Amino acid sequence: QVHLVESGGGLVQAGGSLILSCAASGLTFDHYTMGWFRQAPGQGREFVASVGRTGSITHYTDTVKGRFTISRDNTANTVYLQMNSLKPEDTAVYYCAASNYGIGSSLMASSYDYWGLGTQVTVST
Repeated sequence: QVHLVESGGGLVQAGGSLILSCAASGLTFDHYTMGWFRQAPGQGREFVASVGRTGSITHYTDTVKGRFTISRDNTANTVYLQMNSLKPEDTAVYYCAASNYGIGSSLMASSYDYWGLGTQVTVST
């Protein structure tokens, strides 16, 4: 059974940083494109970032480019999201997801096969 478990969320002041982690089990990790999505209250699920199977290719939504960095450690079956210069509009539940499709399809939530339960990130003013 596949499990994706996010950690590292919390409350941080604007301008601060957080590192989210997602530990995967029950799947051949390096066969999957990994992504981070977020959902703010009353909003739909939004693509944040994705990383290809080897970690060499990444994609970001425009609003986080230059502030967030996605990476993966295939030996530890873990994907990370380093979040710097956080803004109140980054407040959301952040979800980790795994896709059997290539990086080219990684912006679409529908291309992901497995999802974690999410971790709350709250950025205060």
